[in-house]
Amino acid sequence: MGKPPTNSSRARKPVVVDIKRSVPRIDDMTSASRWLLDRVDVERINPSRLDADTLKLDRMRELMTLLGDPHAPLRFVHVAGTKGKGSTCEMAAACLEACGYTVGLYTSPHLLDIRERIRINRKPIKPDDFVRLAQHVAAVANDLPESSGEPTFFELVTAMALVHFADEAVDVAVMEVGLGGRLDSTTVITPQVSAITSISLDHTQILGSTVEKIAREKAGIFKPGIPAIAVRQDERILEVLRQVALQVGAPFQVVGKDIDASVRFEATSNIGPHHRVSLVSPRNEFEHLQSPLKGEHMAWNCALALAIVDKLSERGLKTPAAKVTKGLGTVQMVGRLELIQGSPRIVLDGAHNADSMKCLMKAIATHIPAENMVVVFGCAADKDIDGMLKEVAAAADKVIFTRIPASARAADPDDLARRLNESGKMAQVAETVAEALALARKAVARDDLVCVTGSLYLVAEAKKLLRK
Repeated sequence: MGKPPTNSSRARKPVVVDIKRSVPRIDDMTSASRWLLDRVDVERINPSRLDADTLKLDRMRELMTLLGDPHAPLRFVHVAGTKGKGSTCEMAAACLEACGYTVGLYTSPHLLDIRERIRINRKPIKPDDFVRLAQHVAAVANDLPESSGEPTFFELVTAMALVHFADEAVDVAVMEVGLGGRLDSTTVITPQVSAITSISLDHTQILGSTVEKIAREKAGIFKPGIPAIAVRQDERILEVLRQVALQVGAPFQVVGKDIDASVRFEATSNIGPHHRVSLVSPRNEFEHLQSPLKGEHMAWNCALALAIVDKLSERGLKTPAAKVTKGLGTVQMVGRLELIQGSPRIVLDGAHNADSMKCLMKAIATHIPAENMVVVFGCAADKDIDGMLKEVAAAADKVIFTRIPASARAADPDDLARRLNESGKMAQVAETVAEALALARKAVARDDLVCVTGSLYLVAEAKKLLRK
């Protein structure tokens, strides 16, 4: 199949910025990044410092109106959930790209470069385009009424992404929700399909103290008449999602229940341990596809990605199984069960709640066996620390605690060590990530494993140090 026709009729010319506007001076990546990072960043701020105006969807709508609502004609996929959003988005985007479409991809947070958040065909936005968009959005944001409050870091980057996807006339854009769903700035879009990954306790001070309350916030992305799908999970959560879908008027299905999908584990001499995923519908037969990412949880995320692709084919996109299979084979995820070969081997994973930590430790035991494992751990203070430490203590031979760099939400490593003491595990405290990695290397033999986890920000710092 040749490349399907793009929606070139929707293409927009790059905006010429009025330099007479009273806006911050933005003329390169450094100044553009500084302008953004000086805004309120919900990803890093202590939840106790958030006020009612911080998460405010009306402000995002006003900003997009001032920008001319460039996103209005575009086709979108919208993905929310507690864990697995990023991997689901990556796999769905890879499948669509392999089918010949130009695919926008918006994810968060970034690990090494802020441009990672805004991609087309999984390639980060070019620096010149990033700077131009920052100039334009800064100028337009300056015209927001004072009563609207100051736009946040995430709102501004989301606006830049939406303008960029419109400028480049993408065929479809896959958008990952930043926080929650109902009030997230990405919710200004109207998608072709809404998807919910696994939901568990996280950001409880903002989203609610029970999984039911959190599920209701995530379901805030549902739109009338737009298909909504979710990966199979706790029935309490699915019941809330069904209720919200019914109230909104969104047809709702569960992958592995209402949608014919399955996951199976196998181990072969040429591939080793891995999972295969099948999804069959009246339109597609995706059978026995190898999940590109390790772990059963990732295999179900793969099934959800295939369900997204299937729903898009229902709306006119061509998704031949051979090309979808080829697309999955190109998927790589940094910071998610990312194995760095060496002596010792080091695995990086941004698991940041108890459920994701349990999945990580199970996946390591299945796919990366080692005689001994040392875990380098740091997390935010508002997380389910005891729940995460329970999973770490069950799998690790030793734990080295350190502090998440540059985060007001970072948990105190000494406090983390005190909490672990009750399990009887060996623990050390390191002031910096570099010191923690050095201690971990000394504590393991050649065939052992070092696992860095607890926070994507910790993983990002470790990755920077390992690259050096």
